[in-house]
Amino acid sequence: MLETAMKHRLWKDLIYLVLVIAFGGMIARAQNYSIDWYKISGGGGTSASGAYSVSGTIGQHDAGGPLTGGNYSLTGGFWSVLTVVQTAGAPTLKLFLTATNTAVISWPWPSTGWSLQQNGSLSTANWVTPPQTVSNDGINNFVIVSPPVGSQFYRLSKP
Repeated sequence: MLETAMKHRLWKDLIYLVLVIAFGGMIARAQNYSIDWYKISGGGGTSASGAYSVSGTIGQHDAGGPLTGGNYSLTGGFWSVLTVVQTAGAPTLKLFLTATNTAVISWPWPSTGWSLQQNGSLSTANWVTPPQTVSNDGINNFVIVSPPVGSQFYRLSKP
């Protein structure tokens, strides 16, 4: 008799489980699903020299603004063709994007004796004065840069 009661209980539990799965599936299908955020990434790799290395992936950056630490910053994304190079002992050089598809390179004012220079490659010593006019808002010196063709590096130099 105990064995028969256990069989009936097992069948009852099995039928209950089948009903839960069947009706639970209907409820789940009635839900609206969406993917509100995504990214497309691929490729990538690591570049290293001396004590420094950086790893990256092709694609737009996930968060806005540069990653900074100490005297260094890293800006990801499609605008990463512009880079600031922090010169030892120089005022902090900053780079940020504007809503009008330009970039602003700024440094504190006054920075007596320091001048902005640019170079298309870090492997050459061809640093020159950029063609943009240096402006001043009473707090910072700055230049506004349009998207370049190729890479462009900026630094402060003191002759």
